[in-house]
Amino acid sequence: MAQKGVDLDQETFCCSICLDLLKHPVTIPCGHSYCMKCIQGFWDEEEKLPSCPQCRRTFIPRPVLLKNTMLADIIEKLKKTGLQAAPADLCYAGPEDVVCDVCTGRKLKAIKSCLICLASYCEKHLQPHLDAAAFKKHKLVEPSKNLQENICSRHDEVMKMFCRTDQKCICYLCSVDEHRGHDTVSAAAERTERQRELEESQQQIQQRIQDREKEVKLLQQEVEAINHSADQTVKDSEKIFTQMIRLIQKRSCDVKQQIRSQQQTEVSRVKDLQEELEQEITELKRRDAELKQLSLTEDHSQFLLNYPSLPPLSESTHSSSINVRPLRYFEDVTAAVSELRDKLQDILREEWTNISLTVTHVDFLLPEPEPKSRADVFKYSRQITLDPNTAHRRLLLSEKNSKVTVLKKPQSYSDHPDRFTDWFQVLSRENLTERCYWEVEWRGNFVYIAVAYKNISRSGDESLFGFNDKSWALVCSPNSFSFYHNRIQTSISAPVSSRVGVYLDHRAGVLSFYSVSESMTLLHRVQTTFTHHLHAGLRLDYVVRNTAKVCKVK
Repeated sequence: MAQKGVDLDQETFCCSICLDLLKHPVTIPCGHSYCMKCIQGFWDEEEKLPSCPQCRRTFIPRPVLLKNTMLADIIEKLKKTGLQAAPADLCYAGPEDVVCDVCTGRKLKAIKSCLICLASYCEKHLQPHLDAAAFKKHKLVEPSKNLQENICSRHDEVMKMFCRTDQKCICYLCSVDEHRGHDTVSAAAERTERQRELEESQQQIQQRIQDREKEVKLLQQEVEAINHSADQTVKDSEKIFTQMIRLIQKRSCDVKQQIRSQQQTEVSRVKDLQEELEQEITELKRRDAELKQLSLTEDHSQFLLNYPSLPPLSESTHSSSINVRPLRYFEDVTAAVSELRDKLQDILREEWTNISLTVTHVDFLLPEPEPKSRADVFKYSRQITLDPNTAHRRLLLSEKNSKVTVLKKPQSYSDHPDRFTDWFQVLSRENLTERCYWEVEWRGNFVYIAVAYKNISRSGDESLFGFNDKSWALVCSPNSFSFYHNRIQTSISAPVSSRVGVYLDHRAGVLSFYSVSESMTLLHRVQTTFTHHLHAGLRLDYVVRNTAKVCKVK
């Protein structure tokens, strides 16, 4: 009884918010008491009016909290007589916890649930299940609020069976009643089977995680390699361009120096000649003045006496050799430099195209092996749908545009510029630009399984798959396979199968055709450079009821 009194005291003097002994107790207007910090925090978090956590009574305005000194004194005195805070392992159930079904009054948090008793227990009330032999076969699990879901709503029995036919848990009475004749096993047996599948799935997931982590690491290394290569290439190209700029600048300086040197030489020569001419002009002016003076002499005897003393005028040596070319001195140099510039522009233009293509064709993706089995191509499988706007009018598309059949009468397709008019052909809607895989089942004579550029011709011989440089086609007949591209035929020696797989790696320029049965057999492989987006294509012979179908890879 004393112990019960202590338990009562502990519960009486505990704060219902923190579940511990009251600290700095306060009593609110409704009469309930709390730790001051607890009730203040509770009210601070509430968006509505202040209320009591227990009776939900609201208060307007918010009450002023004062310490309940009488209650505080009582708690202090009881502490001295042996009242302590609840043990740490005595945990009362909160709103989200599973409660003990045996506890009365304020319930403790359950630590286990029993699938046989369909009840949950705290540590104290669980003890019989751990000690008594009668409970040894009971199944204890983590606390669960959903134990009642294990009870059959019809027979009020524990559902210990599993119906594989209906994929649901049932009780024993259900197995001999409405589930009679069904494939039923114990829930434990089904759990064992599902657990094995679960473990296999976990192993596969863990293995895939490891594989993806390795791939992520490789991709990170690839990123680092790409960045390093790009940085080094930028550095090298800048160095090379700087060298070219310096070379051009040096050549510019050389031409400038030669022009200035030649300019100085020619100007010096002209000035020397100019000086000689000026001296000659001066001498001629002096002679002209003497002659003029002589002509003005009135004394005839004096004139005749002085006239013989005049020397004859010498012939000029410069006038006939001077050839003036206004504005035509160094123009030939300008023309030669301009010609050099034009040639350099042509070279740069041509080489820039090569450089640009080299940059854009750098494949930074990690190399992946081509598929060797159907399992390898699952991750590349692509749903292919045929485009009615490209189908010849004698072709019928069905099964959500995945199957094509030759008919006698033309279909009522609308006019469209993409429609094939001469050959019984059709293209896919999808652009194929990455790695992808699809399979085709065919029946009849000369079925073409192809890939082609969108801009392939729609009429004439140039529109036939495999007979131009815009398409690649595997030709299937009842007796053999063959391959066509740009009118060139390649014979294939392999057993004929009615199912063909197509693997395309657009960026790597790989196109492979496989014979698909129990295994995959490579029929033909193409290594090239694809310059445009590709589309899957099918072509059928004129025989009515010939069919081809793009299948889902399973």
